[in-house]
Amino acid sequence: MPYLVSADLPATSAGSRFRALLNRPQILQLPGAHNGHAAIQAKNAGFEGLYLSGAAMTASMGLPDLGVITVDEVAFFIRQIARAAGLPLLVDGDTGYGEALNVMHMVRTFEEAGAGAVHLEDQLLPKKCGHLNDKKLADAHDMAAKVAAAARARRDMVIIARTDAAASEGLDGAVARAKLYIEAGADAIFPEALTSIDMFRDFAKAMPGVKLLANMTEFGRTPYQTAAEFEALGYAMVIWPVSSLRVANKAQEKLYATILRDGGTKAMLDQMQTRQELYDVIGLHDYEALDASIIKTIVP
Repeated sequence: MPYLVSADLPATSAGSRFRALLNRPQILQLPGAHNGHAAIQAKNAGFEGLYLSGAAMTASMGLPDLGVITVDEVAFFIRQIARAAGLPLLVDGDTGYGEALNVMHMVRTFEEAGAGAVHLEDQLLPKKCGHLNDKKLADAHDMAAKVAAAARARRDMVIIARTDAAASEGLDGAVARAKLYIEAGADAIFPEALTSIDMFRDFAKAMPGVKLLANMTEFGRTPYQTAAEFEALGYAMVIWPVSSLRVANKAQEKLYATILRDGGTKAMLDQMQTRQELYDVIGLHDYEALDASIIKTIVP
């Protein structure tokens, strides 16, 4: 049924639902959903939680992932995804959009928009995709202060601390930062851009009892692994942050080239979502039925 009916809304908060998924013994698989439609398709495929990537958001807006968007712009994406799919959502919080008070504002805004979890990273602005070079790191204690601020501001949102330190400070440096962030109040750790299976294994062994998140982005520094393989390495969550956007963008690129070449779209009809499939995904007929059940024409 449409999200407009109160009986169809989740009875518990997104944070508590995300935490319940995270506390199960099996790895939590979180595919990236860059808009509401992608979120519904992921839900229909059987996923129980979703991820909103800053890189996917900014790319969908025609911008690079350099920390140039605002809290309110991200909240717009959170609202549409949470509303469309109703699934607990992990959101990329970048560097927190400022210092401690800004982080608290971000957490409150994201939680009110419907997010169940957020991750903060220990980079300095202008931040970069975690798999690029020359990332500048914040002081570890400054980052810990942000984590503490986030934990203080949240109601029941899950706070995940991301560290990009492995590239410049090595695995030991990343582990030391991660332990500091856990002490500050993080519920889980996201070691970004680990470059080998041994690094993933060693990081997990150094963080016993801590929930860990793995990033299985394509075309990055991390070797391809399945969810089951990450689970065997000791990881509780795995994200595929930009995959949905990459596939959609590649298809759109082909479409536009076809229109320019052929003067029409006929050659790509078999690769398109049909009108009926579109209406089924967005629940058009459910909304029509809801409208008819509420509004009835009275003939004078």
